[in-house]
Amino acid sequence: MRAVDSIIKKHRKTAVPAYQQIKNYVLEQIQQGIWTEGDLIPTEHALCKLFDVSRMTVNRALRELTAEQWLVRYKGSGTFVASHKLQTTLIEIGNIADEIKKRGNRHSSQVLRIGKVYANAAQAKLFSIKPNTLLYHSLIVHLENERPVQVEDRLVNSKVAPEYLSQDWERTTPNEYLMEKAPLPTGRYSLEARLPTKEIALALDMRETEPCLVMDRITYSRKKFTTHVTMWHPGDRFRYAGRV
Repeated sequence: MRAVDSIIKKHRKTAVPAYQQIKNYVLEQIQQGIWTEGDLIPTEHALCKLFDVSRMTVNRALRELTAEQWLVRYKGSGTFVASHKLQTTLIEIGNIADEIKKRGNRHSSQVLRIGKVYANAAQAKLFSIKPNTLLYHSLIVHLENERPVQVEDRLVNSKVAPEYLSQDWERTTPNEYLMEKAPLPTGRYSLEARLPTKEIALALDMRETEPCLVMDRITYSRKKFTTHVTMWHPGDRFRYAGRV
């Protein structure tokens, strides 16, 4: 605490505006490795007390640091140190409901199955978790103007999202919910053409002989396994697009 006090006193001795003092303090913590990628930083209230300034002053400092990509802020979760590693990806982690609405269409969903399962040995190895870890499983079909466009087969770490089973998936999507509960997602994905199972074909209103475009994705938040999702899309009515 004495080290923090000395840093605060050092900033206060300058003629720099209060909001800039807070920015400088936060940047020092990041650049010196005290706060690292994915770390939750002190709340606005805590910084107000630390610097003896108004909430508006702290908010301005954090907003500017967010705009400068030093921080990322998630409603309901807090403010985190952003990643500054150079990354490239073909596909962003998007929310299908938002994508459908952007096209001017109506999103709806139907829960086909939801419940509890326990990680088997293969899953434990794949997700870097202990065998028999409690997972939540959901199978949800997403519709665009009443026509099915995606079946989402998802496993979720119960420790990361303990209230997953009690959510109303007709009002929100698992993606939207998990982005709030487990911010700064990282992970890996694959994309390939596959023939659907009988259950998937029925849910997507297609024949089992028609290929699907399938994305398989495992994500982590703060180095902890969050979710494994397989998303099935009818090959004749769905495509992925991105920027390079």
